[in-house]
Amino acid sequence: MIPLLILIQCTNTDAAEPEKKQEQQTQDGSSDKKEAGSEALPEIEMVFVKGGCFQMGDTFRDGGEDERPVHEICVEDFYLGKYEVTQAQWKAVMGNNPSGFNDCGDDCPIENVSWDDVKGFIEKLRDKTGKRYRLPTEAEWEYAARSGGMGAKWSGTNDGNELTHYAWFAENAEKRTHPVGQKKPNSLGIYDMSGNVSEWVMDRYDEKYYKQSPKENPRGPESGGYRVLRGGIFYDIARHTRTTSRDEYPQSYRISCVGFRLLMVP
Repeated sequence: MIPLLILIQCTNTDAAEPEKKQEQQTQDGSSDKKEAGSEALPEIEMVFVKGGCFQMGDTFRDGGEDERPVHEICVEDFYLGKYEVTQAQWKAVMGNNPSGFNDCGDDCPIENVSWDDVKGFIEKLRDKTGKRYRLPTEAEWEYAARSGGMGAKWSGTNDGNELTHYAWFAENAEKRTHPVGQKKPNSLGIYDMSGNVSEWVMDRYDEKYYKQSPKENPRGPESGGYRVLRGGIFYDIARHTRTTSRDEYPQSYRISCVGFRLLMVP
């Protein structure tokens, strides 16, 4: 779970009471609240990820117990968002902007959205586009973050001294989000899979799931109210932005350092 200190530090005043904030927007008709679909949908750039098999989990032997045992996983082909979903994309689909860092701008990642909120976004987006969008599974996310299962410790590099070139985290982010795509991508051409905002994935969380995970296209436990978060946040130290690091949070919870990226089924 994201430590309490981090939760306090990544939640600013605007994001502290998201449900109340959204209610006020509805009542006063402010410019942040618009009819869903009133804005043209910005392009959602996707990167094709060729499926394959890889060693999932703590291959560097410096992670948490829930990252073990290392186990072979195989995933099918998919498309993954080149960037985290942005505030502009969220506004175009949902008609509001719940972000705690809305002063960051349209190209910054949406955050302060729950797993349940994201589910609603995806349902509307699928209706608008006819495309088969969803959240990535935890296995698909890690496979892509590790550049197609190549084993990278962080998304784009194994060298901690290079991490500032690939990620927004405690050493360079200045306690806030940043526009997507400003750092270097990994070798698949995908940006910000380490740092900036942590990303919801499809799976429910179970710290012991790796001991019983199926090899082919695992989708996590069948029950549980906590969902997995991946990638780490702008306030994290390098260790927590590793490609194998796992966090969890209740699927109804909103916080201004958690967003998501989309997967599209071919």
